[in-house]
Amino acid sequence: MTGRARGWLVLVLAGVFEVGYALSVGGSHGFGVLSWSLVAVVFFLLTLFALSVALRTIDMGIGYAVWAGIGAVGAALLGPVFFAETLTPTKAFWLAVIVTGVVWLKLSDRSSRSPDPVRSAGGSATFDQGNEVPGVVGRGVDEGARHGGA
Repeated sequence: MTGRARGWLVLVLAGVFEVGYALSVGGSHGFGVLSWSLVAVVFFLLTLFALSVALRTIDMGIGYAVWAGIGAVGAALLGPVFFAETLTPTKAFWLAVIVTGVVWLKLSDRSSRSPDPVRSAGGSATFDQGNEVPGVVGRGVDEGARHGGA
């Protein structure tokens, strides 16, 4: 399995943890029920960890949208199963819009893949071996300033 495919698998897992987090927060009644609150904290830590691992190989904007979409759709579909919530046709329609938007966002990502000049150069967004990176907002420290000069 490639690193990118593994990233997508971990992202889906992060989405599942996000659904667990949303449902357990609902069950905690504003963190008033200790058992549900503890489960919510565990799911919260798991979802953030898995999301951060997935974002190592997936663009942040796409990864976050997919993660949030899985969480929103999963919580909306399972809310009526675990709680006294309803899933109306209008809600189902808008959930379908979310899913469609996330799918199209992912599809557009494939067609617009271009190398990131900062990442491909091996430097970071703000520092490149202590020198300024041209065209990057929030420039790094230049040699003179680092050594006390002007």
